[in-house]
Amino acid sequence: MTEKLCSESYAEMTELVLPNDTNMLFNLMGGKLMQWMDIVAAISAQRHSNRLVVTASVDNVSFKEPIKLGYVVTLKAQVTRSFRSSMEVHIQVWAEDVPNQRRFKSNEAYLTFVALDNEGKPVSVPVAVPNNDIEKHLFTTALNRRELRLVLAGKMKPSDAEGLRSMFTEK
Repeated sequence: MTEKLCSESYAEMTELVLPNDTNMLFNLMGGKLMQWMDIVAAISAQRHSNRLVVTASVDNVSFKEPIKLGYVVTLKAQVTRSFRSSMEVHIQVWAEDVPNQRRFKSNEAYLTFVALDNEGKPVSVPVAVPNNDIEKHLFTTALNRRELRLVLAGKMKPSDAEGLRSMFTEK
């Protein structure tokens, strides 16, 4: 099985919030932000797998603070862990009010992608190798997030989610 450093999957996108991207309150529409998040995460997953990828799941996306018309939005994505054919990608969204020199983290989420072969069938991906403390933490905790996704999707019985179970039982 091939390996690839998590940092090799890093992707970044910068967008300017224009009038067509906003709602009636001149805030960035949530759907537009989710589209940008999906794009940057897909780029990251493609860099890791060297394959075409499809979105398999999107974890909770919370909107901490509105992103206003005219703000600059920077999206940063990186594969945190790979499984057989899937990859978890962590995304951070930063908003910047340039005239007022204010920058803040607006959103954070995890998306899961599946790599596909030329016939559209899932294909194995390289093992993701963390290279620093932050990457190691995201790698370690990815298994619990994966189990939670599978339980919520009905693809895993809660009793089979060993990592989640260990979080809630005393040692």
